[in-house]
Amino acid sequence: MPPTIPDFEHRRVTVTDGVALNVAVAGTGRPVVLLHGFPQTHLMWRHVAADLAADHAVIVPDLRGYGGSDKPAETGDGTYSKRTMAADVVALAAALGHERFALAGHDRGALVAFRAGLDHPDHVTHLAVLDVLPTLDMWDVLHGASAVVAFHLYLMAQPPGLPERLIAASADEFFGYFLDQWGARPEAIPADVRAEYLRASAAAVPSIVADYRASAGIDVEHDAADRAAGRRLPMPVTVVQQDWGAALGYDAAGLWKAWAPDLRHTTTTAGHFMAEEAPGAIVAELRDLLR
Repeated sequence: MPPTIPDFEHRRVTVTDGVALNVAVAGTGRPVVLLHGFPQTHLMWRHVAADLAADHAVIVPDLRGYGGSDKPAETGDGTYSKRTMAADVVALAAALGHERFALAGHDRGALVAFRAGLDHPDHVTHLAVLDVLPTLDMWDVLHGASAVVAFHLYLMAQPPGLPERLIAASADEFFGYFLDQWGARPEAIPADVRAEYLRASAAAVPSIVADYRASAGIDVEHDAADRAAGRRLPMPVTVVQQDWGAALGYDAAGLWKAWAPDLRHTTTTAGHFMAEEAPGAIVAELRDLLR
């Protein structure tokens, strides 16, 4: 049996025509939705979710295209846009009885959370972002030799066909590379969880690539339109990142402040998979935000 979050109930919830999400739920109280990153599933939140469920209704889905959620074929640039995926999250919360909720995301899930905060400010009460920049800023700061660290962004931005074939031909090696390179504490992802990440990712190559392809296209367009319109995040925002800014030559806190006037920005010594490597610290940040 694949690993699960202990004491959480698993459901499938339809969020739009033809798309249902796999979601783990537990607890009562003010709702908190947790969105996972790449190359992971909802399991990355297992420690944080268990703590928050003591006094919150905790909702932990697999994003569309990932894990046990549906993986619709990419029929246009909107299928895996963050706008579409953010609408999934709002519909999921509503289906579970929550019109307003706090939202935290890591990596890809953080981009979905960012878009949800911009598109649905009446639904998102608090926003937490782990280890990512907004899409538009990410492309702006990647340049020259420093962009080598983000080679996968450029690979998966290519037109349909080649990236899917290349990745599918060595899926375990491809997805395992990021699990190995981005973490500071390999033991934080035990063997059974790692195996589930690899299995789920290998089964979702086309949709994962489509998610990344959208970030080089329509997601940039949406961010650029919001920047031009002066749209910003009105809710309290907490951002926790590795200290990549100095190495890559940008001011991460400054970039986030332009989008989030009510901002708390912190850095961590944990690796990219900080919710698994330092769950206590992430719980503390989320609880501070929610207070």
